[in-house]
Amino acid sequence: MARTRIAVEPHPLLEVTISARMLQEARGGPVIGAWRREVRGRLDVNRAGMLLELNPPLGWAPSFLHPLPSSGDAQEALDRARATPRKVVEEQMAFIAERQRHPGWAAHLHDDVRLRRRLFDGLQHVYDHALAPYWPRIRACLDADRALRARDFAAGGMERVLAGLHPGHITWKPPVLEVTGTISRRIDLHLDGRGLLLIPSWFGCRLPLLDPNAEPQPFLTYPAHREAAAGPGGAPAGGSAAALEALLGRTRAAVLLTIADGTGRTTTEIARRVGISPASASEHTSVLRSAGLVTTARHRNTALHTATPTALALLGS
Repeated sequence: MARTRIAVEPHPLLEVTISARMLQEARGGPVIGAWRREVRGRLDVNRAGMLLELNPPLGWAPSFLHPLPSSGDAQEALDRARATPRKVVEEQMAFIAERQRHPGWAAHLHDDVRLRRRLFDGLQHVYDHALAPYWPRIRACLDADRALRARDFAAGGMERVLAGLHPGHITWKPPVLEVTGTISRRIDLHLDGRGLLLIPSWFGCRLPLLDPNAEPQPFLTYPAHREAAAGPGGAPAGGSAAALEALLGRTRAAVLLTIADGTGRTTTEIARRVGISPASASEHTSVLRSAGLVTTARHRNTALHTATPTALALLGS
């Protein structure tokens, strides 16, 4: 329990491989549905085919496609994935072959350089079309979710964090965490003191993804709060010129500075720190949110506001 933690940086390639699963489904809600229609319209199925086959909607998938730990930089992660040793590819594909059927070509992946090149080119292609255009919005959502989990941890410890990850699919029954995920058969995973890495995911909205063999510790994905950002197919992360002009003014600047000074602020905290009414604080955060400078995640009876990367860049300049 003491070593269980929430990932500090987002994992762009993990989001890519989970999105590959979502592309092959028909579920996920209206936001995912809009994203799916957009991406399918521009994705080259021939180039993406190998990646899609290795990431079925249910079942095991090789983790060398999304190496950990992550710095949050997609290109660095892609380079590391391409450099995966043949032995690692062979071991992971053999592990999967013992548990489920996979395409015939996958058995030769470890000793065929051209096959591996095609696979990683497909990974790059899916990243470019399914994730990169939406990444600023997704990252803002993931950052806001981490702020929410930090609040949960401060209020009720890791027990409260675990209980709120994905009700119905992730259930904390001390001392056991029960997970209904993408793997159909029952397995018992003993952490043996390693703890668990909890990774918020935009695309992991339906089922958690568990990798018991990840190093340095197993990881479990959970859905980031959908209220935290518009996300793929939703409202744009950046605002219009008129919305940005509405930001001018001393009070609103003070509100933005207050939000950026920490891991997020509630409406009540903003009002108290700036010296305005809660109603006025709510109005200012609404304008900031429309301009793409603030992300708001509603959790229980509070609204937690965090600064987006755009806001931090603006303040830094």
